[in-house]
Amino acid sequence: MPRTPLTSPTATAVGPYSHGVDAGRYVFCSGQTPIDPATGELHTGGVDAQTHQCFDHLFGVLAEAGLGPDDVVKVNVYLRDMADFAEMNAAYEHRFTHPYPARTTIAVAGLPLDARVEIELVAERAG
Repeated sequence: MPRTPLTSPTATAVGPYSHGVDAGRYVFCSGQTPIDPATGELHTGGVDAQTHQCFDHLFGVLAEAGLGPDDVVKVNVYLRDMADFAEMNAAYEHRFTHPYPARTTIAVAGLPLDARVEIELVAERAG
């Protein structure tokens, strides 16, 4: 099955990787950090704003493949501090509708650019 790299003007790579890969039935999105595309700098808001910025990037990548939030089947959230879980969770809830995708939330020692959150996801094409 051919694999097509995906890029999006809403996302910024901080290394040698694709924003996403379209692998036919599935689209795999690389972890996105809350970089403001207008400035290229880390979003300075709290975890709520940083979570929304991550999803803005991810949904931009999905749009390049003709997909959207309702196509997401799995999300991994990486938090620098689990004390931010409730704030991230509230923002997350606003980005999806029921039934929610499967999700894992993992506490990590650090994230690129000292971000407070990084999010990656997998989406599936219907049919």
